Amino acid sequence: MAGALASRMSFSSLKRKQPKTFTVRIATMDAEMEFSCEMKWKGKDLFDLVCRTLGLRETWFFGLQYTIKDTVAWLKMDKKVLDHDVSKEEPVTFHFLAKFYPENAEEELVQEVTQHLLFLQVKKQILEEKIYCPPEASVLLASYAVQAKYGDYDPSMHKRGFLAQEELLPKRVVNLYQMTPEMWEERITAWYAEHRGRARDEAEMEYLKIAQDLEMYGVNYFAIRNKKGTELLLGVDALGLHIYDPDNRLTPKISFPWNEIRNISYSDKEFTIKPLDKKIDVFKFNSSKLRVNKLILQLCIGNHDLFMRRRKADSLEVQQMKAQAREEKARKQMERQRLAREKQMREEAERTRDELERRLLQMKEEATMANEALMRSEETADLLAEKAQITEEEAKLLAQKAAEAEQEMQRIKATAIRTEEEKRLMEQKVLEAEVLALKMAEESERRAKEADQLKQDLQEAREAERRAKQKLLEITTKPTYPPMNPIPAPLPPDIPSFGLLGDSLSFDFKDTDMKRLSMEIEKEKVEYMEKSKHLQEQLNELKTEIEALKLKERETALDALHESAERAGPGSKHNTVKKVQARGRERGDHRVGPLPWTFPDEDPVSDPHPPAWACPPLGDRALTLQSARSRVAFFEEL
Repeated sequence: MAGALASRMSFSSLKRKQPKTFTVRIATMDAEMEFSCEMKWKGKDLFDLVCRTLGLRETWFFGLQYTIKDTVAWLKMDKKVLDHDVSKEEPVTFHFLAKFYPENAEEELVQEVTQHLLFLQVKKQILEEKIYCPPEASVLLASYAVQAKYGDYDPSMHKRGFLAQEELLPKRVVNLYQMTPEMWEERITAWYAEHRGRARDEAEMEYLKIAQDLEMYGVNYFAIRNKKGTELLLGVDALGLHIYDPDNRLTPKISFPWNEIRNISYSDKEFTIKPLDKKIDVFKFNSSKLRVNKLILQLCIGNHDLFMRRRKADSLEVQQMKAQAREEKARKQMERQRLAREKQMREEAERTRDELERRLLQMKEEATMANEALMRSEETADLLAEKAQITEEEAKLLAQKAAEAEQEMQRIKATAIRTEEEKRLMEQKVLEAEVLALKMAEESERRAKEADQLKQDLQEAREAERRAKQKLLEITTKPTYPPMNPIPAPLPPDIPSFGLLGDSLSFDFKDTDMKRLSMEIEKEKVEYMEKSKHLQEQLNELKTEIEALKLKERETALDALHESAERAGPGSKHNTVKKVQARGRERGDHRVGPLPWTFPDEDPVSDPHPPAWACPPLGDRALTLQSARSRVAFFEEL
């Protein structure tokens, strides 16, 4: 009885110890995953599990997104997963997406998986027209996307129509011109062929480097109103806050870089931005929902933290990641060089094989022709021998007839003709016999000469047969293949040595090799800047080429704004970055600390005596005060 009671108690205790779980589905840009999560898990537990599964270490760019009543929201790290306003039906679905965007993808992104996920997300936003992209840049971006998916262009494999099922251009661009899909494919393929030799990660990075210069890249837009009730758009990105006209999302009316903002807070639906200079009036606006204010504050905090982080020395973790990335890049570069050499040697071997096969075929044809000539010579020799034999028999027969005629002549001469008439007749017969004998002798001599000529022709035919046999013997005994194992060419002295043992490779990395690889990377950057001018000329050429096929009536408002901005003069969203960096260098904002973020129901504590490093120099302070006041006044007058 006691044993049964103890077993029931142990079973119930085990049953109580098993935690309750629920199913979560995570959708990335190229896959879906399902996890079993405990009921007590917080957002950070689920986020870390997803990052470990993906092998992602640059976690500060990403987040788990879900939708609440047509409003986007992000999973909070310090809050339980089920305490969020999510559907309680299993599986609970989240989207693993980039929440913050880098200012410079080439300098900030370290891991290849981070670069790939960001590439897929930006590509989707461009195709869905969430990011405006000019037609000529769309064609160039499409060519890099094709290079990343298909590798190097091969005319034998990538035949016409191989991009028919691919979605590479925004529908706005396709509808804007009187061009068939084949014409678009031809232009994309022309640039795709020029990207030969680029690996997938290199093509994706080139895609991001072009996309990050687009005006709407990385900007989150929110509908707001100022004090007068004017409807405007607030844009939050990696550079700061921007105010847009609702009809123009390309060019902001006012911009507030992060290094000029001291504090951001909200109370209910009212949002407040306090400039760094306390003498400047605060900037206030209203949003439509409280939930939107929370999302804006989240994005502001994250973007400002990354803005300050970029302007400080890298942490130990980031330094280790970059060192590993450099080693991995060097290893991949050496591997690509080895594969390129092997490919070149294989192509040379194939060319040598084709040349030998061609020469062998040519020799076979020559041998066949020599055999045919030999057979014809043998047949000719047989015919000449037969003809010579017939001629010799005819000559013997004529000689025999001539002898008989001579005998007849002697007999006639020996015969005595008694009468004169008989004598005359006899003399006449003798004369005729002599003439006949003379003719027979001439004919016999001609036949003998002809027999001698035939014998000479027979000897020449036999000589030709002998030469043909000798030539055939030379062809069949000549060596047809050169040595198939050529001595490999010595490696250049500047390439690090590595040995191939069995199926494993061993690489010898040295400091000099790393320095040389760093110099090569810098050299590639310089070459890239030189190629940028050529790329711009190609873009202008393509734009001029397709301009004649443009349908003006299908132009969108963003197309018109983009053209007017181009006519107004060259400009780029990164001019703001340069201005911000210039101001930061003059004012020493690299020492500015994190913002004192203020949440609802909290009273922000302002320091009445700010430290000396927080104030800019006197000259720049006056300019900043004047520009900030003019921007706030301009916003209030909208």
